[in-house]
Amino acid sequence: MKQFMTAAAVTLTAATFATGAWAQAKTDVRIMWYSDGVEGQVIRELAGRFNQANPDINIVIDEIAFPALVQTLPVQLASGQGPDIARVVDLPGLAPHFLDLRPLVKDPAYWDANFGAFLPVMRPAGSNAITGYMTQVTVTGPFINKTLFEQAKVPLPGPKATWDEWAAAVKKVADATKTPIPLAIDRSGHRVAGPMISYGAKWFGADGRPAVTDEGFRKMAKRLVDWHNDGTMSKSLWGSVSGRTYRGANEEFNNGQVVMYMSGSWQIGQFATQIKDAFDWVAVPTPCGDVTCSPMPGGAGLVAIKYTKNPQQVARVMDYLASEPVLREFYERTLFLPAHKGIAEKGLNFRTDVQHVKDALSTFAAQVPTISPDAFRINSYPLQTQVFGAVITRLGQAVAGELPLEQAYARIDEDIANALKEAGR
Repeated sequence: MKQFMTAAAVTLTAATFATGAWAQAKTDVRIMWYSDGVEGQVIRELAGRFNQANPDINIVIDEIAFPALVQTLPVQLASGQGPDIARVVDLPGLAPHFLDLRPLVKDPAYWDANFGAFLPVMRPAGSNAITGYMTQVTVTGPFINKTLFEQAKVPLPGPKATWDEWAAAVKKVADATKTPIPLAIDRSGHRVAGPMISYGAKWFGADGRPAVTDEGFRKMAKRLVDWHNDGTMSKSLWGSVSGRTYRGANEEFNNGQVVMYMSGSWQIGQFATQIKDAFDWVAVPTPCGDVTCSPMPGGAGLVAIKYTKNPQQVARVMDYLASEPVLREFYERTLFLPAHKGIAEKGLNFRTDVQHVKDALSTFAAQVPTISPDAFRINSYPLQTQVFGAVITRLGQAVAGELPLEQAYARIDEDIANALKEAGR
């Protein structure tokens, strides 16, 4: 009996050792991820396939809310910590923390050929690093609840209608249909930047340094405050948070409480799955100011973080996720505009039978040529987060009645000057 127990113990010990060795050989690669729509579900399924085919690597998707990511990731990176890979929107600002994948990926030429147009905004200044790829190209723009327009018997403004014309129309629709929010604009510096550029805002002076509160900026800023005061916009949205905190209105739009929602193309997937046939929602061309009709470009990048302890495994994961067949499926299922040159040229078969989803994708794609050079410039500025943060903080205070607009302008300039000084610029 003693001999039997000893043999069993040896067998158990060997099995335990083998299991432990296998577990130690399996490397976790953690991805910090946020979702606007269905992309979290899609990326988890794609990661699951990789895990099955690569038993030595385990992709772990840590999904958090976008505001939490914006607040926590920069703090982690500043302390030399963070995930192995992250989905990031502040690409120029966080680029110093990204890992150069060029010596690690299988085919750098593939990355240069297909993602080259977007790589400069994702890399540290002065380098030719490959740090990741864009999960999508985005374009800001408004959605409307067309059903409410039809119920109110208010005609839609034309494709070159101004912000003033749209504001008057949605207020009329809201009054007729008892809808609580005529116009909602994401509480985001990026979201208000396009309308400001449409009224002539340049964002930079002749010396190349930020010079934000010019005449064009002030024209749109005054409209934002006036619209909150006359009920065109609801203080329940912007007024529910403070400082730099982002506040969207996607839930309110989904629930039929908003006539017009200024957000962007990344919302299409969410609206397709959540609104369904509750009402007809339509993407419309970007309203005009008195200078142009510019949306803002944007997008999120999936980037490798240089503090990872497993750069080789990270590169394998990135090669997989950025491969043409995997990325094609990601774009088609999430209804995202592609940032991969080869895929864009070949075209996509978006996985939807809903006509207004297809129409919305076409509308946003058609807006890309109308993007102002000033929009591209501020969007790629390394300190855009500080600039947009100052703008939304002080405009939020003006909307809440805490600051007169003239003082808000002065505080914006002061905040940006302090941020530049702190950054050594």
